[in-house]
Amino acid sequence: MVRVKICGITRPEDALAAAQAGADAIGLVFYAASPRAVDCATARRIVDALPPFVTTVGLFVDAAPEEVRAILASVPLDLLQFHGDETDAYCRQFARPYMKALRVRAGDDLNAMAAQWPGACGILLDSYKQGVPGGTGEVFDWTLIPSERPWNLILAGGLEAANVAGAVERCHPWAVDVSGGVEHSKGIKDARKITSFIREVKRD
Repeated sequence: MVRVKICGITRPEDALAAAQAGADAIGLVFYAASPRAVDCATARRIVDALPPFVTTVGLFVDAAPEEVRAILASVPLDLLQFHGDETDAYCRQFARPYMKALRVRAGDDLNAMAAQWPGACGILLDSYKQGVPGGTGEVFDWTLIPSERPWNLILAGGLEAANVAGAVERCHPWAVDVSGGVEHSKGIKDARKITSFIREVKRD
């Protein structure tokens, strides 16, 4: 069973729509430059609105450790997701499981890259775009993903209902991660698109 994370949640109603559609996790962006960024108060309202058994993920980009700790003290996050130049040692220090995002370019040895974060519970692959740490909305070349890999693949980058079933069939990820592909404007999710996306992920 492929898991689904709906990222870039900015409103409690969108978190509830994701949960009701069957999402396994929701993502909260703590990166001020993102159009989907949330503050601690908003994030807490979103988390408080969730039913049980939905994993809450906090996304960070080269944040100061004290900033991450302050957010963790305010928002009950289950999992951390790092999109910058964070090392394994940095990522391990917060007493939470973490995922490391890698931006994929032609010629990358993804197994060698993933090995730099041995403490990661998963490696998220996203499209490379100069100066953009994630959320590009663009698909990368899935043939670059090694078929044999000793790490859990979370596939991101330009996924939507129209292409996610093919992505799952080709790449066999542990999970898929979507943000822009289920929105009607940046940061505002579309419940029908979320439902369609998850239906396509789960279909045989």
